[in-house]
Amino acid sequence: MANPDPQRSGQEGTTSRLLSRRQVLGGIAGVAGLATVSGIAAACGPTGAASPTAGGSSAAPGSSATPASSGGGGGGDVTFGSNASDAVPKAAFEKVFAAFTAATGANVKVNTVDHGTFQDQISSYLQGAPEDVFTWFAGFRMRFFASQGLATDVNDVWSKIGSNYSDAFKAASTGDDGKQYFVPFYNYPWVVLYRKSVFQEKGYQIPKTLDDFKKLGDKMKSDGLVPLAFGDKDGWPAMGTFDILNMRQNGYDFHVGLMSGKEKWTDPKVKQVYETWKGLLPYFQEGALGRTWQEAAQAMVGKKAGMYFLGTFAAQQAQADADKNDLDFFPFPLLGTQFDSENGIDAPIDGFMLSKSPKNAEGSKALLEFLGTGDAQTIYVTEDPSNVAAANDADTSHYTAFQKKSAEIIKASGRIAQFLDRDTRPDFAGPNGMQGFIQQFLTNPEQDLDAHLKSIQDFWDSLG
Repeated sequence: MANPDPQRSGQEGTTSRLLSRRQVLGGIAGVAGLATVSGIAAACGPTGAASPTAGGSSAAPGSSATPASSGGGGGGDVTFGSNASDAVPKAAFEKVFAAFTAATGANVKVNTVDHGTFQDQISSYLQGAPEDVFTWFAGFRMRFFASQGLATDVNDVWSKIGSNYSDAFKAASTGDDGKQYFVPFYNYPWVVLYRKSVFQEKGYQIPKTLDDFKKLGDKMKSDGLVPLAFGDKDGWPAMGTFDILNMRQNGYDFHVGLMSGKEKWTDPKVKQVYETWKGLLPYFQEGALGRTWQEAAQAMVGKKAGMYFLGTFAAQQAQADADKNDLDFFPFPLLGTQFDSENGIDAPIDGFMLSKSPKNAEGSKALLEFLGTGDAQTIYVTEDPSNVAAANDADTSHYTAFQKKSAEIIKASGRIAQFLDRDTRPDFAGPNGMQGFIQQFLTNPEQDLDAHLKSIQDFWDSLG
């Protein structure tokens, strides 16, 4: 819902409003539905007006670059482990934490780690000396770590922020024991991005079917464009292509069943997904395993590639306003199956969890309460308009056309998955699992697919 204050925009407006509310109510009332501002400040401890620290470390999470002594207990600091290593989300988080500090006097000490490294080493990170609060994802992967005792439930936080969220967001934040372990912050759809000016100049039409998609790819080739930008150096981006093809081909229920082990990788339905993918590979940018997703996005932004299938966060790579305003997207085409009506997509929910033994538990929960408000999320999505806020009290009146369309596509999707490496167990999704298996396929798509899929199933079975 739009915020009734039309003058508010960005961090400055929110911070000002939070402070004026505190001043008017004498430090007794809550900050946007939190516990009282004075209560938050007391929980976090007096730290002055120190601004948040952006770590920028290239070290693995929980490594010597983040000693245990830097925990939240010292001086009231709350430590925060972040995977937001790209410039746009990193800057957005800095503004969010600056607003929290301005409103409470509490400092957030951030350790930023490369996104891929953070994901690949999350298990060892959580078993070591993690920061108090850390960025993570909703769904299976959240439940997996919660069930292993590697996170603290935040039911008391949800008692304060619950009205900000839909039942679907709450369900995605709930562990197997029925407790909440996650605070949603934003989400975004996986879609086909393109530049409007390229489509207008060439007379391209938005494809509705897979055949239309291929015909468009053929036309782009003849016009000297790479039809689909593609980069899988980090291992995870190609998983999104498998997800969308599997949901379009076999439906959401089969897809999530495959992720959880209820379905078999040797099922002929999975082979059909790979066959469909093989038919699309001639349209993909070559050399994907040596290219990051950021470099692939630059090919689309730079008009060397006509399209790019990725999350809308790819729009972060457009720096100039003219480039940003020229970006648009459409859902991946339907495959003409019985599951077309589901219109399933990946629309992952990003947010935060509380580590198993936070050094500053009260301050950490105060931070999580703040992050669970529309005010905090509005600051973030204003700075990073490739995402849409999760809280229903976020101010959407300043959403860009890009953000409005993102919200519309998510709303129009009948079934929503979290993404392969979030919907399955981490030891199966990682570099030694599906990341590696998919890269093997991309390297040699003409291999014996039956043998390939048996290797995947054997690996799953070996995990016990």
